[in-house]
Amino acid sequence: MSSIMRKKTQVSFVIRDEEERRHKNGVSSLQLDPIQGRLYSAGRDGIIRVWHTGTGTQDRYIQSMEHHTDWVNDIVLCCGGKNLISASSDTTVKVWNAPKGFCMSTLRTHKDYVRTLAYAKDKEQVASAGLDRAIFLWDVNTLTALTASNNTVTTSSLVGNKESIYSLAMNPPGTILVSGSTEKVLRVWDPRNCSRLMKLKGHADNVKALVVSRDGLQCVSGSSDGTIKLWSLSQQRCVSTIRVHSEAVWALLATETFSHIISGGRDRLVIITELKNPDNFMIVCEETAPILKMCFTADQLGVWVSTSDSDIRCWKLPPHNSLSDMYNQNSYNTNNVYQTQPMYHIPGGRAIKHYTVLNDKRHILTKDTANHVMLYDVLKASKLEDLGEIDYDEEVKKRFKMVYVPNWFNVDLKTGMLTIHLGQDETDCLSAWVSAKEAGLTIENDQKVNFGALLLQALLEHWNHPNRANEGGQKVMGNSFFSVPLHTPLIFSEVGGRTLYRLQVGDAGGETESNLLMETVPSWVVDVAVEMAAPKLNKLPFYLLSHSSCQSKQDRQKKDRLVANDFIQCRKVAEHVVEKIIGGGDVNGASSSKPTNEDSGNDPPEERVELLCCDQVLDPNMDLRTVRHFIWKSNVEFTLHYRVLKQ
Repeated sequence: MSSIMRKKTQVSFVIRDEEERRHKNGVSSLQLDPIQGRLYSAGRDGIIRVWHTGTGTQDRYIQSMEHHTDWVNDIVLCCGGKNLISASSDTTVKVWNAPKGFCMSTLRTHKDYVRTLAYAKDKEQVASAGLDRAIFLWDVNTLTALTASNNTVTTSSLVGNKESIYSLAMNPPGTILVSGSTEKVLRVWDPRNCSRLMKLKGHADNVKALVVSRDGLQCVSGSSDGTIKLWSLSQQRCVSTIRVHSEAVWALLATETFSHIISGGRDRLVIITELKNPDNFMIVCEETAPILKMCFTADQLGVWVSTSDSDIRCWKLPPHNSLSDMYNQNSYNTNNVYQTQPMYHIPGGRAIKHYTVLNDKRHILTKDTANHVMLYDVLKASKLEDLGEIDYDEEVKKRFKMVYVPNWFNVDLKTGMLTIHLGQDETDCLSAWVSAKEAGLTIENDQKVNFGALLLQALLEHWNHPNRANEGGQKVMGNSFFSVPLHTPLIFSEVGGRTLYRLQVGDAGGETESNLLMETVPSWVVDVAVEMAAPKLNKLPFYLLSHSSCQSKQDRQKKDRLVANDFIQCRKVAEHVVEKIIGGGDVNGASSSKPTNEDSGNDPPEERVELLCCDQVLDPNMDLRTVRHFIWKSNVEFTLHYRVLKQ
């Protein structure tokens, strides 16, 4: 373990297919490489994907770029398509080798979600900003020279924003930078000397999209207030307000001559507007979901559009030289649009929207955006079954079992996939003890097993830790019962904070990965996952009294306080009553005694004694924690009663 003091480290993983070829949960950003004919898309599933854009291509998918652990909010293609910069809600900015698809370096300068990027093509300069209110300027040539061992970056920063930043724009020469935020204003900067130039007021809500003219004299902004504004930066004022959308404007593109603006947003419409004559506009198309981002095709005659339902479509734009005639024929009517069918369509995938953790605290039922119900096994990090379009609530009821297992993990659907966060510390993560039989494992004497320990052992099975050995000095790998898929993303992060390290389970054996795990993995995880130490058992104190129906005066004086493992079955308590109480054993000092496994008499203990809680007769197979959760239902001292059936 690293000697550096840090917050508690949380272990998480994602249950997913080996290759996720479709976006889930929305596509936040698009970038086109016109030379290679490739489209890059940034997903809210944390994955950047690459697509062919050529005609006649059936399967457009090329590859996935994976390293982020939360939404990828924006991407910029730079250096003539050689590199890609990405911004994420995991608080990082990453630098990628775009053609090969691997992450070259990770920048951790931001302290909160990074929402937006801007690119000055002529200077190879990128700006990033987000919820921490800071804007950082990055020299791309410096970033692409970074290595794993030399990852120190000197950045410039622009300070003075008072609220979270959601949009940025820079002109290609890098002489003007504009930021938009929940402050409802545009702030204008000179990135060459990091000076503030002006603040422009006029919007009534968050500024979500910006474009700046090449000469830096004009800017167009789109806002959640539903308006688009054209600003003269030289005059420091709003020139015109464009009201073509009925709802929030989230995406903007400007033609190369800055004569027309293409806009999209919550109302699902792509609209082209002439900036000199804002009354002249045309609905290009209507999408099936709110529009998050757009980019031009290579010939500038069409636009690629991404939406919140993860679809990406390419739409043809009207010819500029015939726009004036078309404007007069068009009205603000979604039945009168230029295009009703896209030129190309890259379909999105199904995202999980609802989940229920079943009572066994091992299986999860989910329902996705196509109303498909699926069953997942957390312990094996895999999907067990696609149950199709069935009644979700009925399936949850059908699978209910009256068994209580402590919560040892949490579920997150932010990426549209199941992300499982294990308990924040040893007490939480290692609380789920069950019988081997319940876990579907074959062990002699039906021993108890710990879900958290089994899973951690499987997740870190391939880590070549020097302490991984048994008493005989042989290496012990995993839990010997099952493994998890090698492609499973394994994530270590600060609780409620930044990601420390992400890797795939199958890559943990690499030298670099092993060394990084040594610095990242908490000691208690090493204890159970590598050194195979048995987790502590959960103890449950309870009182045991004779039932009122058969109490004598002497019985009412007795109040035995017992302590047992919380998964002990009621029959074990019945054994204790038979042996220690009705069998004549001394019950003085019983506060330290525990139910035993010994049987006395010819009849089974559960036939000689019945146990009750809240006057309800208990099933001998029910464990104490289930009784406490479903029947006792109180935080006050847990009490059981016994009633003798046979002496």
